[in-house]
Amino acid sequence: MLSANELVSVGTFQVLKLPLGFIRVLEWLFSIFAFATCGGYSGQLWVSVDCQLDKASSNLSIGIDFAYPFRLHQVSFEAPLCEGRRRERLFLIGDYTSSAEFFVTIAVFAFLYSFMATIVYIFFQNKYRENNRGPLIDFIVTVVFSFMWLVSSSAWAKALSDIKVATDPDEVQELMSACKVMTNKCGSVQGPRWSGLNTSVVFGFLNFVLWAGNIWFVFKETGWHKGGPARYAGAPPEKQAETINQQQPYNQGSFDQSGGYSTQGDQEQVSEYSPVGGPTSYSNQM
Repeated sequence: MLSANELVSVGTFQVLKLPLGFIRVLEWLFSIFAFATCGGYSGQLWVSVDCQLDKASSNLSIGIDFAYPFRLHQVSFEAPLCEGRRRERLFLIGDYTSSAEFFVTIAVFAFLYSFMATIVYIFFQNKYRENNRGPLIDFIVTVVFSFMWLVSSSAWAKALSDIKVATDPDEVQELMSACKVMTNKCGSVQGPRWSGLNTSVVFGFLNFVLWAGNIWFVFKETGWHKGGPARYAGAPPEKQAETINQQQPYNQGSFDQSGGYSTQGDQEQVSEYSPVGGPTSYSNQM
């Protein structure tokens, strides 16, 4: 079992200078930002109800809290009816759990895979390049994550647009019975802040760009690319020499490109013919 210092000494950190390793590190960081800005969000909006006929029933600061995973249909609040001390309990409209959780799930799995892939690039290059299996798996997973980032980011962007509409103070006021009476005055005190969720959408599409762009660099490491097997800065010279020897197309007894015979072929020709060009057996008869 290698210690931490030994692993660092044998690790090939030069791969982080290559596009493949450098982009993997960016994917790891951007996936953290994606699920942190979405999964850690909590918002609040404030509305007011001013009852003109019954000032005692007025409530000028009705707070409504909501957060990830945005089950708005379970978010309740109380509003005055402007009829004595009576109040009504209302719920927001919409359930956007599937889109939000799908986006966060893809971000978490992308974070885990990019982290493990970076560790493999640095410390387990030989295992990664063995039988070309590592680059092929890496290529397939990268393509899948690129597609999933596009789908999840698009779905989350649409869900966020609907959440903004459902939590708009003007839309919330339409749910209140007191606000439907012309004599009462309803207004918006403060709306939610959307900078965090807007940032999550941006990071979602940035992750798609990173993973889609990395497809080419991962593809270059596979045997499908005309360049052959994976190429790293720390590739063993024995492997390079073995590859060069395997690519030698001709031996000493083969036919060369100029149309002549090799040395071994010339010796066989001399043994069959006499110096004057005739067969050896004919010269002996003379």
